[in-house]
Amino acid sequence: MTVSEVTDRGRYRGRRRGAGRFGVLTAALVAVGLGAGGLVLAQRGGVDLGDLVGDVRRDPARPAAAAVPPVPSRSAGPAPAAAPGSAVLRYPQRGTGTWRTATARGAVAGRGGELLRYRVAVEGGIDDVDVERFGREVAVVLADRRGWTADGRWRLQRVGAADPADFTVLLTTPVTRGELCGDISDRYTSCRNGDRVVINVARWARGVPGFRGDLASYRSYVLNHEVGHRLGRGHERCPAAGGPAPVMQQQTLGLHGCLPNAWPRIGGSLFSGPAGEYDDPVPAGD
Repeated sequence: MTVSEVTDRGRYRGRRRGAGRFGVLTAALVAVGLGAGGLVLAQRGGVDLGDLVGDVRRDPARPAAAAVPPVPSRSAGPAPAAAPGSAVLRYPQRGTGTWRTATARGAVAGRGGELLRYRVAVEGGIDDVDVERFGREVAVVLADRRGWTADGRWRLQRVGAADPADFTVLLTTPVTRGELCGDISDRYTSCRNGDRVVINVARWARGVPGFRGDLASYRSYVLNHEVGHRLGRGHERCPAAGGPAPVMQQQTLGLHGCLPNAWPRIGGSLFSGPAGEYDDPVPAGD
């Protein structure tokens, strides 16, 4: 969801109270984030978070921020969690606040419309996720013919750390998600906040009950949903029980009679529902 559109359950619960209340991170929010700790860790590690995920229009000749060794968090926090039935993807509740940025530059997806360039980064501490592989996974979803680039309105291109970018896709730990999204009480959902598309590793690892164990489809959904916010799309409601949910429905929290759907386009056409949101509670924990 212009950058002044609503975050997705992110800054939040204000996202349920109307689009436009939150958008570009204000100085006050930065102060809150700094006080919460995650952004302080980034600064201590020597990473300019604005360079990484802000409204970046950096001179291409300027060198990229170097990779920074992980900085210990202030507390060890809970033991790393793993996806049910699998020890493949483990993650801490709080990461280091530093970032590994994918280096590859991809082809332009889409044949017409405005070009937006994006970076992909993974928070330190999420050691089971290779940043280059994650970057490829993001690029495959965002270039899919069922996605946002198929109707000639948008083109998307993945770029590396040294390139100017219009937004950054960040895979974060649950605690850092709360700080970047502006709601430290929510460690469950993902969000879009300004030019930050914040993907919570807990959902990347576990998915949600509504997707019935189909983790690949959920990952496609959460990327398309949050990037959809960056493209100016607001939340939508289920148009008809028993039919597919619009990708801009908050399917992480509830389906309301619709069936899970990961893609903006169905049958070659953009699929949408009536504008609006449900007042679904955010589950406790991650």
